[in-house]
Amino acid sequence: MSSNPVVGIIAEYNPFHNGHAYQIARIRALLPDAALVAVMSGSFTQRGEPTVLDQWQRAALAIENGIDLVIELPYAFSCRSAQHFATGGIRLLAALGCVTHLAFGAETDDLPLLIQLAEASDLQAVKEDLHQRLKEGRSYAAAFAGAVAQRCSCPPSILRQPNNILAIEYLRARTHFAPKLHPLLIHREGAAYHDESIVSNIASASAIRCTLSRLLSQQDPSPSWQELTSVLPDSVWEALHSSVPLHFPRQAFLYRSLLTMLRTISDDDLRTIVGIREGLEHRLLRASRLAGNWQDLLGKLGTRRYPTSSLSRILLHLLLNFKKEDAARFDGNGPSYLRVLAMNDIGAALLHRAKERSTLPLLTKVTPFLNDKERRKDKNCLSPLQQMLRFDLLATELRELTLPQPNLACRDFLESPRFLARQSTNRSGEAEDLHRPWHCLHDER
Repeated sequence: MSSNPVVGIIAEYNPFHNGHAYQIARIRALLPDAALVAVMSGSFTQRGEPTVLDQWQRAALAIENGIDLVIELPYAFSCRSAQHFATGGIRLLAALGCVTHLAFGAETDDLPLLIQLAEASDLQAVKEDLHQRLKEGRSYAAAFAGAVAQRCSCPPSILRQPNNILAIEYLRARTHFAPKLHPLLIHREGAAYHDESIVSNIASASAIRCTLSRLLSQQDPSPSWQELTSVLPDSVWEALHSSVPLHFPRQAFLYRSLLTMLRTISDDDLRTIVGIREGLEHRLLRASRLAGNWQDLLGKLGTRRYPTSSLSRILLHLLLNFKKEDAARFDGNGPSYLRVLAMNDIGAALLHRAKERSTLPLLTKVTPFLNDKERRKDKNCLSPLQQMLRFDLLATELRELTLPQPNLACRDFLESPRFLARQSTNRSGEAEDLHRPWHCLHDER
């Protein structure tokens, strides 16, 4: 196995759908002997929303559908801008010490152009132009697109497509942290990222989540579970179907907690939260006196400078007390650990290699690194690893509060990585159970 390629993917799988299956099939066609490693977000997405299934469910479904090993992307990077999301993922892949390729999707199939745009992003002239556009009140995405497009003489529309933006950030982070990773561009097929309707067998994750929300609210009787069978693998469909309604997240459940926080926090402390700048704290406090729910608050706060996804992240950071000094420290040091969520036998073999080569500790159990008593200490008493891991635990518990029937125990102390062996038959010819309990690689460094 040591000579075979290892392909890294950075994803959310929220949920895993046919587009993800297509990407994996294309990678397998190009590199038949490759092992696949996914770095996957945990309890909340890059858009600041709770994941439709928890990280252990989503990781196990990824293994069932073609991935060999799933590592969690810490909250410190997963619920941030595209730049931080991409950088955290790339640094984790590099830290494994065995990944040879980086696979990613994009709306364009022009890899040289994406590389050119990534290189231009770090030019001083582009940074100065970006800063000026931000001062003029544009959102970061719009300012970035304009500055880079002007430098490279390409249509700005290319830089406004979400997967192109992420691809550029992946390539940009690769230059700084993993230059030996070979880029493997998979042209995106099917629906566009923001499409909210299902029109083919490859739908966007947004369309799938919108359909689930309509089914949940019963405001629109036209979508049906049958509609989702055409765009999801069977195992994912079954997991989602069983989650509704009692185990399906509703971000609206967090609104009263948010209001409590806003009523009790001081202005000075509010300004320390990641994303709060330029007087946003005053607008947030005013809007919270008028808004009736979470979405209403986002609507009252949204501007050209602050899109909904950015604001949603800020509200989560406020609930978790994620401060600018925390983000700066994590960004400077990078990820502090490799937390294993799920694997098959190939993934387990990769982990054994990673134990010898990795620059970061492998986590298969939380308690040896951070217990319940330690996580309640002042953060200055915790190590950098413990400080980062503490936010993952808090995020898991916060997501539980979005459920109609939350589990009030801290699941991070209870859950182990899921091990799913690839299907085989026993001597009697019967299919063996693919779901086996975790029993190896418990690293207590």
